[in-house]
Amino acid sequence: QVQLVESGGGLVQAGGSLRISCTASERTFRPYAMGWFRQAPGKGREFVAAVSASGSGTYYAVSVKGRFTIARDNAMNTVYLQMNHLNTEDTAVYYCAAAVRVGGGGYYSDSMYDSWGQGTQVTVSS
Repeated sequence: QVQLVESGGGLVQAGGSLRISCTASERTFRPYAMGWFRQAPGKGREFVAAVSASGSGTYYAVSVKGRFTIARDNAMNTVYLQMNHLNTEDTAVYYCAAAVRVGGGGYYSDSMYDSWGQGTQVTVSS
C-alpha cells in the first residue's frame, strides 16, 4: 500500500473554486491509478473522479463533469482535483485513493482501490 496525504480543503462560497491535492509517499507513484471520492454527512461514499496510471484516461461522476478536473503530476507524486462552480451539494470530505491495477468495478468503484488518504474537508457556503 502507498501512503496518501490530501491537502487544500477549506471553506468556499457557492460559485467559487478550490483545488485539492493528494501526494503519495512512494517513489513508484507512476503505476497507480488514482481516484477521488467524497462523503457528505449522513451519506455514503461516492465516486468523484479518477485518472489512469498513464494520465491518458480520466473519468468523472455525472454530477461533477464539466466542473471538476482531475490531473496528475507523476514527477511530484501528486494528483489534483480542480473544482469550479462549486455548490452546496459538493460539501463533503474528499478522499484520495490509489489502485495498483484496474479491476473490480473499475475506476468508478471504491472496491478497486487499495490505499486511501485520511480525507480533506470541503465546505461550500450558500
